[in-house]
Amino acid sequence: MLILLNLRYMRKLFLVVITSLLMNSFSNAQELGIRLGNVTGGDAAVDAVFSVAKYSRLHADVSFGHGLGVDLLWDFLYRPLGEEPLNWYVGFGPYILIQDPFFLGAAGEVGLEYRFSEAPIVLGLDWRPRFNIIETTDMYWGGFGFNARFVF
Repeated sequence: MLILLNLRYMRKLFLVVITSLLMNSFSNAQELGIRLGNVTGGDAAVDAVFSVAKYSRLHADVSFGHGLGVDLLWDFLYRPLGEEPLNWYVGFGPYILIQDPFFLGAAGEVGLEYRFSEAPIVLGLDWRPRFNIIETTDMYWGGFGFNARFVF
């Protein structure tokens, strides 16, 4: 019984810490927009990207569709792909879905994005397979999405 109470408090503490970090990150985001498609916790999410180094960044999503879904991925940017401002990237990181049942795991990401040179807009497509660790242990191979972000 004591172990179950500790797990409940740890989940709540983890949620508070992740939410605080994400809200702080969103306030300093370099790109902010939406992600549509198969998102952790729904069909749409608030999508934010902020630079960590020249060729790496943090890519965060928060969804409120079917519970609270949070993805925080570390992306490695490879650019450009040809002469156009078309970048491709790969990344990985944790995700959490707070609903009944609760899910925690790791997600991967592979994507393409087009950065308009005359407008502060980025459009992208990505694929995010997930490895579920907690409530069940299995792989989810879906996770295709479309990103539209405004560049600050």
